[in-house]
Amino acid sequence: MEKKVVYFIEGDGIGAEVTAVALPVIEAAVRKAYGEEKRLEWRELLAGDKAYKETGEYLPQATLDALKQADLAIKGPLTTPVGAGIRSLNVTLRQTFDLYACIRPIRYFKGVDSPVKRPELTDMVVFRENTEDVYAGVEWSANSKEAVRLLEFLRDEMGADLDLSCGVGIKPISEKGSKRLVRRALAFAVAEGRKSVTLVHKGNIMKFTEGAFRSWGYDLAKEEFSDAVMTADEAKAGAKKPVLINDVIADAMFQQVLLYPGRYDVIATTNLNGDYISDALAAQVGGLGMAPGVNMGDSLAIYEATHGAAPDIAGQDKANPSSLVLSGAMMLRHMGWGEAADLMESAVEQAIADKKVTCDLALQMEGASEVGCKAFGELLVAKMG
Repeated sequence: MEKKVVYFIEGDGIGAEVTAVALPVIEAAVRKAYGEEKRLEWRELLAGDKAYKETGEYLPQATLDALKQADLAIKGPLTTPVGAGIRSLNVTLRQTFDLYACIRPIRYFKGVDSPVKRPELTDMVVFRENTEDVYAGVEWSANSKEAVRLLEFLRDEMGADLDLSCGVGIKPISEKGSKRLVRRALAFAVAEGRKSVTLVHKGNIMKFTEGAFRSWGYDLAKEEFSDAVMTADEAKAGAKKPVLINDVIADAMFQQVLLYPGRYDVIATTNLNGDYISDALAAQVGGLGMAPGVNMGDSLAIYEATHGAAPDIAGQDKANPSSLVLSGAMMLRHMGWGEAADLMESAVEQAIADKKVTCDLALQMEGASEVGCKAFGELLVAKMG
């Protein structure tokens, strides 16, 4: 028997509910696909509110130590207070383990109502740089001595016209960080037979950060993928290569994915842009409840629900577990267990086609029957059986 250890973090809010549903669905898919030949061994790690209640820490050292030795984990959503309190646990995990690529495949499941006319044309994979940009957490509050000191330096030494009462943050974007993100996006596009990689940036305004991201992306394509990747100019000159690399200004991209989703395939972008664009794309195909994702580095991948902890509905059996279920399918596919991943994705498609869905989708689908989180998971298992 082939056995694979997978660590899991339950998460906060609805995390306990969606995790309790998703893990048995993943188990059922593995059993159905492989019988006794393959097995998963689940090991729980503590983080978030559950960890604090049991250990007095939101991110215990034991969890960090276990993840240092791991290659795979899956987690529910973790809560972070807005404006004050603990720093984002999600950001801490990404930076601690250098999980530099947030990868979110976004596609339409037939039967889900959508605010756009042709949602079935939406089939994109977003590669979001995950450790730099304004999410790096290098910032100081307004009127703090650190902020005033930095602002005085920028004013007096660098000639910046800034109000000394500002809160201030730093937007670091490096050549290393940009190139490794674009490298992963291009490698994925080539391996998966995707047609294009679009660099999304605001380089027309932020020329030395996001503009540099764009330039480094093109440089990387030329340096390492010249046999498989071509620019638009090369294509116009008659080049015939499998993958086209191009770029679009971030605000224009929001319009483009609404009007012409079929034109875009793989997106590589900076941290903040990626956060926005992946959520906007998810809205086109049914919302974050249908959007899987992974935060991936060179040695560790943490698959996770892309939605928040939704404490307002926690404990009410209303949550849609599909995001975590589909993230589990991504994980299995990454492991090479694609047959089990196919079963899970097909089960979600069948449940939606039958219009037996959780409340978030039922509100969008005419004639749908609403089921609870637990019942939806049981339905998915039955669809595979």
